[in-house]
Amino acid sequence: MTFPGGAPTLGRDLAAAAKAAEDAGFSRVSVMDHLWQIEGVGPPEHAMLEAYTALAYLAAATERVELLAWVTAAGYRHPGMLAKVVTSLDVLSGGRAALGVGAGWFEAEAVGLGLPFPGVAERFEVLEETLQICLQMWDDDNDGPYQGKHYQLARTLNSPQSLRRPHPPILIGGGGEKKTLRMVAQYAQACNLFPGPELPHKLDVLREHCGALGRDYDEIEKTVMTVLDPGDGGEHADAVLEQLGALAALGVTHVQAMVPDVTKPGRLEVFAERIVPEASRL
Repeated sequence: MTFPGGAPTLGRDLAAAAKAAEDAGFSRVSVMDHLWQIEGVGPPEHAMLEAYTALAYLAAATERVELLAWVTAAGYRHPGMLAKVVTSLDVLSGGRAALGVGAGWFEAEAVGLGLPFPGVAERFEVLEETLQICLQMWDDDNDGPYQGKHYQLARTLNSPQSLRRPHPPILIGGGGEKKTLRMVAQYAQACNLFPGPELPHKLDVLREHCGALGRDYDEIEKTVMTVLDPGDGGEHADAVLEQLGALAALGVTHVQAMVPDVTKPGRLEVFAERIVPEASRL
């Protein structure tokens, strides 16, 4: 979330980028659930807003796009509070919130800011209990207690309830074959993977988990996160469409695009004019 104007114009620049994405035909706007900038994108000192504060702000700046964190680190917020936050975002945005969630991975930021960051096995236990608690809180017929290994809730009351029923869609990020993709098949409406040689295999593993759990594989939205760079003047638009076509052929139905230099004039307009109309037909 580092923009050329720095903190003084960050809110205005962020809202403008989200609105331009909406106008260009993008269906979702997401933010990372990080408190420091992540490795590979920039140094940790670069600006990074808290995810759900930013999403609430963007709810007021947009009208149509779905809003979510891509993805929430489950251990950063108590599950009861997380369900309440996502519900509030859904109600205040007119039913446009989704829950993107994962086990978390950025140890340096968690340790640096004193957030919980247990070992990997416990993080996945926390993720599963988070999913169970959120689903129970979104259940109109069950506001009873929840007793888990890591969390105990005396009453899972959630009022007001989300506008999206039966609940905001759940996306689970990660491609772990034994735990993550099994949880996708059991609890989620969408997975999030990365493009590359392993993608067909990961989708096959998800299909196997669906079969074992009696879940319809086709019910689950297959998403990937990647960089889509149309170029300053749209010179790479055809390459972007080729990239999207290859993903669609594998069964991917949504691409979460990181657009480099998104504030440069014309970048999102290329998507509106040349990419989104063609991509919608894939």
